[in-house]
Amino acid sequence: MTPIAYKLVDGREWQAARAEGVYCGSVLDRADGFIHLSTAEQLPGTANRHYAGRSDLRLVAVDLAALGDSVRWEPSRGGDLFPHIYGDLPLTAAGPVRGLAVDDKGQPRFADGSTDWPSGETAR
Repeated sequence: MTPIAYKLVDGREWQAARAEGVYCGSVLDRADGFIHLSTAEQLPGTANRHYAGRSDLRLVAVDLAALGDSVRWEPSRGGDLFPHIYGDLPLTAAGPVRGLAVDDKGQPRFADGSTDWPSGETAR
């Protein structure tokens, strides 16, 4: 399994998490009982399915090793295994955070002008 996963987060939610020092998940995460994450390969599908047409997002790199046993790899769409955090995400496990918007076709538009999803960047 990959050591890095990613979370797409609403900008206001991330700002609140920074103030608290912990991210407790979105409304959907809390309803499901875990924080949904995606691998770099799964990000395009996640963005297209759940975030298309949204702006003021943050892409948060998450160091899975720092979370220990709170991470479980579980089947989701198409039987793919997705990383899920059972508990909160301490910001000490969050690596680079990039601002972005996702267009109506699920394509990223990062604040730095790039349009490519990450592919194996490190959390620190």
